[in-house]
This record gives sequence, structure tokens and C-alpha cells, in this order.
Amino acid sequence: MTGAANVHGTAIVIGTTGLLFLGPSGAGKSAAALQCIHEARGRGLSAGLVSDDQVLIREEEGRLMARAPASIAGLIEVRGAGIVRMETVGEAVLHRAVRPVAPPFSERLPPDGETAEIVPGRFLPLTRLPLLAGCTAFSVLATLHPEIVRD
Repeated sequence: MTGAANVHGTAIVIGTTGLLFLGPSGAGKSAAALQCIHEARGRGLSAGLVSDDQVLIREEEGRLMARAPASIAGLIEVRGAGIVRMETVGEAVLHRAVRPVAPPFSERLPPDGETAEIVPGRFLPLTRLPLLAGCTAFSVLATLHPEIVRD
């Protein structure tokens, strides 16, 4: 992918919605993304991994497109268990950035209209995804964005 920026994150698709999980190493990006893929599939939705750890992002016709570097395509890290193979989606349009956050939360509510700069000058709406005991990452995401389960 010529002209693509390599972004640290995990990209998935649920239905027709492309999600880019962002955060520092160990924040739970891969685990939350993996849980969302499996639960979405369990609910009869199409869902798949685009890329884990590194995501190549380029702009095409005003949209941010994501795909995996060839060297890691089809791989995802399951922290504490290793790197495993997983069926992937070749490329996806990104619609939203997701930042997993674990308690205790420094802020009770996020700022209105929060965005994340994905590549210089290109932003996506940002959702903070609380990793709550007793709730799955997918159930929280679907509560915050019910449109994802309707696509």
C-alpha cells in the first residue's frame, strides 16, 4: 500500500462499520477487538479482523482505508497466550476510533465531539470504551453505538 501511514492499533469491521482500536501497548486493544469480533459473529453479524498491532492507513476519496502489512496479515496477539492465526478482511473503510479504558476512570464523562487524529490532518470520531467488570467490550460498544448492530 503505497503512501500509507503505519499506525499502532487494531482494526476490525463489524457489519459495515470499520473500527480502529487505539491506545498504548497493553491497553487492551487486541483483546477488546477480538471479543467484539467473536460476540458480533455470535449474534449473527459479519465481523472480521483487518489488522492487529500495525495498521496501514491511507486516504482514498476522502475516506480512511485500513489494511494489514503483509508480514502480519492474518495474525493477532492473544496477550499471555501468543500470536495466533485468524481469518481477516483484506481492507476496510474506517468510521470510528475506539480507545479502551480501564477503571479507575480519570474523567467521568468524555468531552463532547471527541476525535482522534489518525494520520496528520485526518480525524475520526473517538469512542472511549470502558472495560467494565461484568460487561463485554461488544455489549458496551453496542450500547454506545447501536447503529453498529443494525448495519
